[in-house]
Amino acid sequence: MSRFSLRQLEYFVAIAEAGTLSEAAARLRVSQPGLSQSLTDLERALGVQLAVRRKAHGITLTPSGSQVLRHARDLLRRAEDLESAASGGDALSGVLSLGCYVTLAPTVFPPLLQEFSALHPDLTVDFVEDTQDVLQRRLLGGELDLAILYDMQVRPELTRAVIGSARPHILLPSDHRLAREPAVSLVDLADEPMVLLDAPPSSQNTLAIFERFGVSPDVRYRPTTFELTRALVGRGMGYALLVQRPANDRTYEGNPVVVKEIAEPIEPSHVLVAWPKAMRLNRRAEAFVRFCLGRST
Repeated sequence: MSRFSLRQLEYFVAIAEAGTLSEAAARLRVSQPGLSQSLTDLERALGVQLAVRRKAHGITLTPSGSQVLRHARDLLRRAEDLESAASGGDALSGVLSLGCYVTLAPTVFPPLLQEFSALHPDLTVDFVEDTQDVLQRRLLGGELDLAILYDMQVRPELTRAVIGSARPHILLPSDHRLAREPAVSLVDLADEPMVLLDAPPSSQNTLAIFERFGVSPDVRYRPTTFELTRALVGRGMGYALLVQRPANDRTYEGNPVVVKEIAEPIEPSHVLVAWPKAMRLNRRAEAFVRFCLGRST
């Protein structure tokens, strides 16, 4: 029989996520000495040091602690599945942790969240928005069940399923000289200032597209958010190459922008739902993947 308990794993995960014993104790509403003793007992049961405790500096996980943290999160999710199955019901409950790439979040994620939540009202969906490198790191660290990403620079340790696609386009201010053209060539924009969305891997993918057609863009600005990129274009400060297409043709400031197709032959960008190959999906994550795949057909 195991010499540690699910409660000890739950406390350990809380300590790791909070960064300090005092913060974890406050979140869990338990005493700090009791939480510290639980961590000590778990380390003794596993025979490894999980964390270095420093006064005024919080908790730092050891390499063994980081490895145990990934497995602990997975075990706790499976324990939720077991509890749900034991209750005899098919309804999903508990928490599903999702991540979404920042530019996909405003346009792709809301309908998925609303429709899936309507199907499973007893399920709590936690989500974060971030760049793909951060989301993939959090996936592999066991912090997220799934992440919605572009099919760009996806790490080989991840399983992926295509749930949609979108073709890149050029965004211009409404009074641009090419605004009335049916399509715009990248060559025609080579000498104009460019607003480059710099949220990995968006910037690398954009520059690779220009390089493919022998164009060196004049990158003038590097905003890290989608809407600031649109705002600068709306003010006439340059053009942008983007993938997501909001229904609104105005920026937050009310300035009009226009979407133009790219004359050069460019393949669409695929949208994925991804998860670690080493992790077997729990019932909540399996249901979300099935939902996304069914929605995309």
